Amino acid sequence: MLSLTVFAPLAAAVVLIAWPRPPDSVVRWSWIAVSATELALVITLWATYDGPGIGHETNQPWLPGAGSAYHIGVDGLSLPMLALTTAVFLACAVYSLGGQRDIRRFAALFMALETTCLGLFAALDLIVFFVFFDLSIVGMYFVIAGWGHGNADRSALKFFLYTFLGSLALLLGFIGLYAASSPHTFDMVELTRQTPLEGDGSAGALVLLALAVGLAVKTPTFPFHTWLPPAHTDAPAAGSAVLAAVLLKMGTYGFVRIAMPMLPGAWRDYAPAFVVIGVVSALYGALVALAQTDFKRMIAYTSVNHMGYILLALGAAGLIADTDAQARSVAVSGAVVQMVSHGLITGSLFLLAGVLWDRGRTYDMDRYGGLAAHTPRFAALTALAAFASLGLPGFSGFIAEFQIFAGSIGSAPVATALALLGILVTAGLFLWALHRLFLGPLRHPGPAVADLRPAEGWATAPLLAAALAIGIFPRLLLDMIDPAARTAVDLVAR
Repeated sequence: MLSLTVFAPLAAAVVLIAWPRPPDSVVRWSWIAVSATELALVITLWATYDGPGIGHETNQPWLPGAGSAYHIGVDGLSLPMLALTTAVFLACAVYSLGGQRDIRRFAALFMALETTCLGLFAALDLIVFFVFFDLSIVGMYFVIAGWGHGNADRSALKFFLYTFLGSLALLLGFIGLYAASSPHTFDMVELTRQTPLEGDGSAGALVLLALAVGLAVKTPTFPFHTWLPPAHTDAPAAGSAVLAAVLLKMGTYGFVRIAMPMLPGAWRDYAPAFVVIGVVSALYGALVALAQTDFKRMIAYTSVNHMGYILLALGAAGLIADTDAQARSVAVSGAVVQMVSHGLITGSLFLLAGVLWDRGRTYDMDRYGGLAAHTPRFAALTALAAFASLGLPGFSGFIAEFQIFAGSIGSAPVATALALLGILVTAGLFLWALHRLFLGPLRHPGPAVADLRPAEGWATAPLLAAALAIGIFPRLLLDMIDPAARTAVDLVAR
């Protein structure tokens, strides 16, 4: 069933491309039907998962001479990411009902991209992980270059070169783990059991460096973030939503799934470095976002800020004394909740930013003003998403950030206190953005700005509703994540 879930979108994409000239309406509703089916399949996987270990597992020989197999499965870390992926891709399919050029190729590309994302989060073999990791780069390159605006070609090329270089560093790290294991294997479960480089300080440090560079570029964290703002600014709205909500999580998920459990000694030794990088990313992302006049670029920099919190928590989990397992578990659990929360909230923000481009052909906040009187639904949903992103209690962002700071403050009090300043700056920048966009006189010289269309509302509102549901009933998510977080903490502490 898991393989069906992973590869069904790709099969639908092939059928769509092979179909000579389907009507656009048929393409759009077929895309929605496939995306909704994927979400239903993941909900079924969630309901039938009998954790806390690996469930819905498939392990078949693939490259036996190289120690690689088609090994996939799910647990409390991957199931939330699969659910997030299918929810965001369904939202993008609904959003595209509002109009999209060359919809057949666009829908087929997005369904193929969904397979790469689902496959990566389900992978339990490093080569399978790497294949899906690289294919996601190719898919997003064509989304930006083919359907973007502005300097889309340049931004797509920069995105591809940066992230492909990062994937090469990641591959070097995977080969290092393979070479150190005995017997040689790329199996993630076996490598986690072996921890082959434990006790080998220099080799473990080099392999961790390679993994960290590859994953940090994808996340992205400071100073590997420079591809992100132009890629987001010039991508279509649906492309930005998937890039922020799903593709960035491939990096943070890799830290939790690969770097921490397979290199526990090296992770403990260099945890202070990850804490520092997390704090710098959190503060830098917030401060640079505050200086932006471009709404979409501002949201892109808040992603650097939120990913910094995740790295702070994971680094702090390596610093905490062995006796304080509960604090370590809270920090890791908060990091995973932040991945889900950021995906829901920032995905919806990028879809809403697309409304600005569709109406006014600019993201410059100084060109707008007074939109609340003309677009009340758009103003309401954007304000809701902004307050959710700054961590207002009642939303998933508050649950995530509370856990991150509560779990980190014991081992890294100074770093945690500095990172808290990022929340204040984030609150200020979102309030200032809302003021410029929705209050005061209408400044845009173009035609009258129209409110949200039904497709735009139905795409963004459910994502925010999910963030609200997690904020009010966090056990819906925490009951799945907490056992896996405790397991990850035990692996780091051993």
